[in-house]
Amino acid sequence: MTFCLEIKGDYACFTRPEMKVERVSYDVITPSSVRSVFEAILWKPAISWQVDKIEVLKPIRWVNLRRNEVASVIPTGNIKKAMNGGELPSLYVDEDRQQRAGLFLRDVAYRIYADFSLTQQAGSGESYTKFSEMFKRRASKGQCINQPYLGCREFSCAFRLIEDPDTEPAPIESSAQLGWMLYDMDFNSNSPTPMFFNAVMEEGIINIPHRDSQEVRR
Repeated sequence: MTFCLEIKGDYACFTRPEMKVERVSYDVITPSSVRSVFEAILWKPAISWQVDKIEVLKPIRWVNLRRNEVASVIPTGNIKKAMNGGELPSLYVDEDRQQRAGLFLRDVAYRIYADFSLTQQAGSGESYTKFSEMFKRRASKGQCINQPYLGCREFSCAFRLIEDPDTEPAPIESSAQLGWMLYDMDFNSNSPTPMFFNAVMEEGIINIPHRDSQEVRR
């Protein structure tokens, strides 16, 4: 079974990892961002999501934005001390603020397809049918564990469960060689390794290879 969602938002940024300072988005949503949307609706240690396909529903449009960001983060150790009754950590934004330009996507909409498989952590009472019904129930009601977003957490997205994709409008009539795109991160080793694949959009459709296929490079 393949599950389908329609997602849309005003802005999106699927950051290219080769850009060190400024944020520059890929042309379309990445498989890792698609996985994050599905996991925002249903995540369990017993299941693992695999992205199958992306359909682009609106023309690719860009916008330049300049944003204020802080240059540092509060150390995790300080947070843990505060939770145990220690002094509350502080971060003075006015003293640590910096401006960064970004090239983002605007007015985006996608139909995303994915399926899940059971992991070794699945218990005896946990089945594919159980989690399948759970996901469809949550997605149809608009329920989520955390708010899904489009690359950056400030770019939240709306989602809708698609029961019959054949009755939905066709994707955009555009084809392009999108080049090497970030697929996901491989967390099987002590040092997470990025994975890439050569993305091709044909009539608005991007087929995503399986993470274990030879098309995915590490």
